[in-house]
Amino acid sequence: MYVGKTLFAQIMEFVPWTSFGRIVDRYSGNAGVRRMTCAEQFRVMAFAQLTWRESLRDIEVTLGANASKLYAMGMRHSIHRSTLSDANESRDWRIWSDVAALLIRRARKLYSDTDLVGLDLKNTVYALDATTIDLCLSLFDWAPFRKAKGAVKLHTLLDLRGAIPAFIHISDGKMHEVNVLDFMPIEAGAFYVMDRGYLDFTRLYAMHQAGGFFVTRAKVNMNARRIYSKPVDRSTGLVCDQTVLLNGFYATQHYPENLRRIRFKDAETGKTFIFLTNNFVLPPLTIAALYKNRWQVELFFKWIKQHLRIKKFVGNSENAVKTQIWCAVSTYVLIAIVKKELQIKSSLYTLLQILSVSVFEKTELSSAFQGDEYSSEMLDTANQLNLFGI
Repeated sequence: MYVGKTLFAQIMEFVPWTSFGRIVDRYSGNAGVRRMTCAEQFRVMAFAQLTWRESLRDIEVTLGANASKLYAMGMRHSIHRSTLSDANESRDWRIWSDVAALLIRRARKLYSDTDLVGLDLKNTVYALDATTIDLCLSLFDWAPFRKAKGAVKLHTLLDLRGAIPAFIHISDGKMHEVNVLDFMPIEAGAFYVMDRGYLDFTRLYAMHQAGGFFVTRAKVNMNARRIYSKPVDRSTGLVCDQTVLLNGFYATQHYPENLRRIRFKDAETGKTFIFLTNNFVLPPLTIAALYKNRWQVELFFKWIKQHLRIKKFVGNSENAVKTQIWCAVSTYVLIAIVKKELQIKSSLYTLLQILSVSVFEKTELSSAFQGDEYSSEMLDTANQLNLFGI
């Protein structure tokens, strides 16, 4: 029987603590701290994510019931909700943003060889979108959204190889999605797949000049003239593959170069889609397949809202909310790293379900997710009575 470290302690070993310490020193996170260091705070917040704790009292009671195991988890003192609340309120949320970025860089290297669904493409492909998390405006007055409603938005750039978020920006609910293009980093040669909410030709031209490729959908009232049409096979669902130029004085100033317009009819739904891109090399069906993969970012938002604690917050300030969200993202990426490093075939959902009820178990991590291989065959022994052998 394995009598070593708990599952939680083994998970925490995948955190690069040396780099973590440098990030904490950068923001003086442990200055004047006597009881709960940043490392302990991260462990507590990760524990809350893994075990679905939804309040400060919930965290305090659960850890208090396992006080004898706290030291093995990396916590020197008992956890009090007032201490955790003060830490979430006062310590710079950028510490956890940088920790998440550190883990993301590691995870993306691990998943760089993951194939894209239905695509034979070596370029990096990102899906860009935003999701809204509703808040009570009377408690979170710093996050206005509507007249009597508050919210925060998670603007997320998802690397489709492994579903790892490459860039996240947290804003109040009033910030429009397209504004994130003003400060989002652009990688030359990468594809950025977006819906029509990001159709701003000034910003798209800036992306084009930076060397990035975009794939989005055209609006119904887009004013453009056809320059050239390529022949297409209509049996594949393609209607046209055109080179177009925007009409209008201001439009031509915002995007003065040619665009590629592809019209595609989905045989399953009967709907017609018009795609816009600045890439003239890829086959038109590949462009359509790229946009279809954009749905992965919607599934990512649905997944994290269902399985991470980012809909109920343990603090009301902007710093506390951002701290909890970044710790949730770090936990998600950390489990993805564990899955890849140990070559576990189970899904992230399965891993989180197992960890939620067994973080205090002293089981070897690599064997905890192998499934139940126990054979319940009864031994054929003469001295053993068979209760149901009637």
